[in-house]
Formats: sequence, C-alpha cells, structure tokens
Amino acid sequence: MTGPGQLPDSFRPVDDPGSVPIRQAATVALIRDADSGGIEVFLIRRVAGMAFAGGMTVFPGGGVDPRDAEVGVDAEDWVGPEPRWWAEQFDATTPPDDDAVVLASSLVRAAVRETFEECGVLLAGSSAQDVVGEPDLYTDARRALESRELSLSEFLAGSDLVLRADLMAPLARWITPLGERRRYDTRFFLAQLPAGQSADDRTTEAASAGWHRIADVMGSWRAGDLFLLPPTWSQLDHLAGFDTVADAMAAPREIVPVTPTLISDGSAVHIEFEGSARYTGG
Repeated sequence: MTGPGQLPDSFRPVDDPGSVPIRQAATVALIRDADSGGIEVFLIRRVAGMAFAGGMTVFPGGGVDPRDAEVGVDAEDWVGPEPRWWAEQFDATTPPDDDAVVLASSLVRAAVRETFEECGVLLAGSSAQDVVGEPDLYTDARRALESRELSLSEFLAGSDLVLRADLMAPLARWITPLGERRRYDTRFFLAQLPAGQSADDRTTEAASAGWHRIADVMGSWRAGDLFLLPPTWSQLDHLAGFDTVADAMAAPREIVPVTPTLISDGSAVHIEFEGSARYTGG
C-alpha cells in the first residue's frame, strides 16, 4: 500500500499527454446520518485489475454513456432542477450554451444510472412526491443497464418512473491532470440515501463496498490501508465538516473546476492542487 497522498508505484505518466482525450463522467457521494452521530458515506473499493482506479476506494460513478443524452433536455421523465440549472452550477462558462445544457442533462442521467448500477440505489420515483422504496424489484433492469442493453430513459419509461434530480446537489468538478493515461472531466453530485432503500456491493466492479464514517476512512487512508484519489479525498475532507446530512445537502457551494498538476522530480511523480499539502503530508 502507498502512504497518504503518495501516488502508486505503478503510476507512469504518458509520453504524449496531449493525445489523451478527456471523457465526461459523473460521480455520486451517497451519504446518510450515522446512528452514533455524524455522516456516513458509501464507498467502493474497486477491483484491482480495472483499467482506471483499480484497487482504489471511490464513490459510485462512471463515464457518460452516449445514450444518456438520447431524450434531450425537455424530457417528461425528469423532476427537479432543470438541465440549464445544473449547467450553470457545473459549467465554467456563464451563461451556459446549448451544448453545456445538453451535457448537463447527460451528466445528471449518468449520475442516477451509475448509482443504480453500482450500488442498487435508485434516485427515481413514480412522481415528484415519491421515491422508489424497493429497487430490488428492478434487478433485471439493473443488469441490463450495466450491460448497456437498456438505456436509463428506456428503463424509466418502461417502469413508469421519473428521475428525481431534486434528490441531488452539486458538489464539485475535477479534471484528471495532464499526463494521466485516462482523463475525465468529472462532476461530483451529493445525494442522501432515500428512505427505505439500502446500498449493496452487487457489481462486478467492486472488490468490496459499504458504509463508513468519514473519520474512519481518513484514518485508514493515513495508515496506508486504502488509497484515495485526490478528488475523493477532497470531497471526504469537505464533508467531514458537517454534522448532519441535512446540513451537507443544504450548504451553498461555488463549483470551481479543479485540474491538479503532475510534477516529476526524476525519480517520482507528485501531484499538486489547492490543499495538496495536507493530502501529501507536506
């Protein structure tokens, strides 16, 4: 295992970093109130052999699928803040253009889809006042979504459900640094575990998954028992400042895109971003 903030020994920057495309992605920090006080977060330790973030501890999430955009921005299966609002929160340009609005719609759908695929939590309901109480009823659809046999819009329409965008809040935006072999422009969403639902580890991408107190996760990270990528560490560090889920969900945030920088001293590669001194122990 690596120490706090130390990049894995296997990391090697690409020779031609400018040739690596940036893909769009969505990640969801799923939280709940702990019985003993404070906040718990759902985390997945990814299978070691995965091409990206293998063996690392992360939030549920993944890349945007082209079909996440297939219904456009005026779909009737959507409840809550409209795509333009999400674009205004996440996009670096103000006001957002039409492409940014379409992308925002795709990102919200990707966030809902990935959360359902990776941990069985479904941020949807039969109406604006309802949320699914038993996602296990949709086990077959979950598998079909994961295998890309089914799109989210097809699933919602076939199940008479609406996406509950109002159950999420914008959290952060991080862009993978130049030099990585895979680069993502990732929007981080915050969501409370819906009442009556539970999160599981029934995904092929998880070596293990479960709920953790943030202080415990940070302690394990400092001990080198698990590895947190800078964006994951940063969101956990931020959420550690809240005593309740309600406070965390209601907190205003200005989303400023963060792109860390990789620095090589000839023998090792270090990463720099705002707050990186605490991440690296410097």
